[in-house]
Amino acid sequence: MPRRVSKKHHTFSLELLKEVAGEVFRVLSRARTVNVARERLINMVSTWQLDISQRQIVEGHVVRIRDCARALRSILSYHAEELSGFSVMGALYDIAHNKPDPELKEGFFAEMIHLFLGVQGKAKVLAPGDYLISDKLSGRDAAIARSRELDKLWENVDRFLHRYPHGLMEETIARRIANRQKILSVLSAKDEDWYDWRWQLRNVVKDPGMLAKYIPVGRRELESLERAKAFNLAFGVTPYYLSLMDQKQKGRDHSVRAQVIPPKTYVQRMREGKLRQECSLDFMLEIDTSPIDLVTRRYPGIVILKPYNTCPQICVYCQRNWEIQGVLADDALAPRKKIREAVEWIRAHPAIREVLITGGDPMAMHDEDLQWVLEEVASVPTVERIRIGTRTLVTMPMRFTPEVVSFLESLHVPLKRDICVVTHVQHPYEVTLEMHQAVDRLRNARIPIYNQNVFTFYVSRRFEASCLRILLKRIGIDPYYTFNTKGKEETAEYRVPIARLLQEQKEEARLLPGLVRTDETVYNVPGLGKNYLRAIQHRQLLSILPDGSRVYEFHPWEKNIAGQKTYVSVDVPILDYLRRLKEFGEDVDDYETIWYYF
Repeated sequence: MPRRVSKKHHTFSLELLKEVAGEVFRVLSRARTVNVARERLINMVSTWQLDISQRQIVEGHVVRIRDCARALRSILSYHAEELSGFSVMGALYDIAHNKPDPELKEGFFAEMIHLFLGVQGKAKVLAPGDYLISDKLSGRDAAIARSRELDKLWENVDRFLHRYPHGLMEETIARRIANRQKILSVLSAKDEDWYDWRWQLRNVVKDPGMLAKYIPVGRRELESLERAKAFNLAFGVTPYYLSLMDQKQKGRDHSVRAQVIPPKTYVQRMREGKLRQECSLDFMLEIDTSPIDLVTRRYPGIVILKPYNTCPQICVYCQRNWEIQGVLADDALAPRKKIREAVEWIRAHPAIREVLITGGDPMAMHDEDLQWVLEEVASVPTVERIRIGTRTLVTMPMRFTPEVVSFLESLHVPLKRDICVVTHVQHPYEVTLEMHQAVDRLRNARIPIYNQNVFTFYVSRRFEASCLRILLKRIGIDPYYTFNTKGKEETAEYRVPIARLLQEQKEEARLLPGLVRTDETVYNVPGLGKNYLRAIQHRQLLSILPDGSRVYEFHPWEKNIAGQKTYVSVDVPILDYLRRLKEFGEDVDDYETIWYYF
């Protein structure tokens, strides 16, 4: 009888796999060929799933059996082997015949152990969001019992939420006031300078060697930054954002630092890619979706317009890190002639109803340039909505002066044209009173604000993203998208398994009130656009590679409209991710159900 994996058992071996799936390997050992073994195993999996009705089994196990059966049937298929370049069935057949592939790692065994536990109804079922009441109760008694269990459930949620410090806490505010005074002192500036966005731009820190004057910088951080400088990789931080970093490093500001201080692996990969002029750095294949300079079009009704090719601050995992040459570069603003040509192209395509102005960060432009660009776009009669994509709400919230907000408000024409701001708040520690003041000013001008969060390692702990959603809604920002971290090689240290994002959505986000969890989880398919992760029909698990990496096939959004190639992606091994969480101080038992999200 296969046993469960012990709660304390975090070592996964070939021997444990044979114990958990003993019946499987006995059947496979009697098969003379891989294809015969494949047929027998698929029949076994189907039988386990069909036998659900014959067993007294809780609903949670029904779901696990169903999902694991679907996953196993998928990875055992010829289609999966062809696209992934690896045969899970071949690996299992060899194990059954005592010829295991020496390339198989612990991550592979961990995945197969959990799959076979799950399909046999022996997987962990309960998650933080589960509760149980007696089936003998009904009516008011049942309602009271349910309410009691929901109170206990929220106490558990609250326990996680209170782990994460954020920028609205009194002690955090006090630390940042002190940080601000230190920065002003170093720059021989006054308090009123701090709230002048032009002063912030003039004093963007571009030299890594200057950072230590403002904040403590670790040896590894400094080495990485110096290498980035030597390789001419863009780096810059606003004084305001520097003030969000702690003087005494206790892990509170880990996400803030990770936004701008690149790891060595990023620096090396970016250098190699730029030296080779690799197209892979353009992960979203914008070069293939740009019908004219400055325009990207992936969908019928909206385009991206990029008039300004830099930012006040460079995010390490920026989608367009491959084309940004320098922070606030003098030639970042495209010539007006080229911008006009792009706008005229939009005018010639009346199907386009929305324009997302991004870059670079358009809010880093001077007022007169920003105004000119927006008025040009607003002159297109078929454009019903203008979005401004900006991170200045996070990096430089004082940019939203009464004057610029008044101008933005003037672009709003009831029943004709709307204007909104789409920003990127990444972590609860970035939410501040200054951000709230800027958001309040925009909302009073009838300008809605939406947030796009990137689900990196540094915001992936239990209920960490939920904490962010709650804070955003509190200050007036609507959660809009949560992006799976792009599979770019240079940002490997930021990536999180897709299973963790699915787990977060189904076990954590679902516990929040509906208006707090309005974001949609997506995977951005290169050259094609968003793939909605809530809908399993948009993707297929293809394989488990020897190192434990899952391989997925993503179907493009227009698959029912026009023929398009699918996209195959290799994910982050779950076991590697969990061990990294453990090094970060997490109890990995809190994440045990991650294995059952596909």
